[in-house]
Amino acid sequence: MAQQQQKPKIPFRERVYRFMMGRNGTDTLCTALTVCALVLLVLELISGWAWLSIPSLALLIYSNFRAFSRNVVKRRRENAAFCGFFRRIRGFFKLQRNKWKDRKTHIYRKCPSCKSVLRLPRAKGKHTVNCPRCHNRFAVVGR
Repeated sequence: MAQQQQKPKIPFRERVYRFMMGRNGTDTLCTALTVCALVLLVLELISGWAWLSIPSLALLIYSNFRAFSRNVVKRRRENAAFCGFFRRIRGFFKLQRNKWKDRKTHIYRKCPSCKSVLRLPRAKGKHTVNCPRCHNRFAVVGR
């Protein structure tokens, strides 16, 4: 009798790694979609609104589609657009938090030419300020 050659057993982790080669995988947008879907599912459980399961299921399907997609270039562009949008939102809330924390010692003013926000020490009277970004000089009235 001839012995049959057995194929070497490939570990599960290696098989998953080989399957995901050339695919997008999880990124920031994929994670955000999954979190939104889970929040909608929890809201459905709490409120009893059965119609919330439809958008949550759609978000989960789209999230998995993105993770297993082979069109990596397009998925990276989508993720970069989402990250840029999310960065602006996070920056806005961070600025509001900093304004609240520094409300007794500093004031925040926009440069009239480049529109960047400057953090200035609180002082009485009129002062001229040099913008570090565009080097424009403008007047600021303190309290």
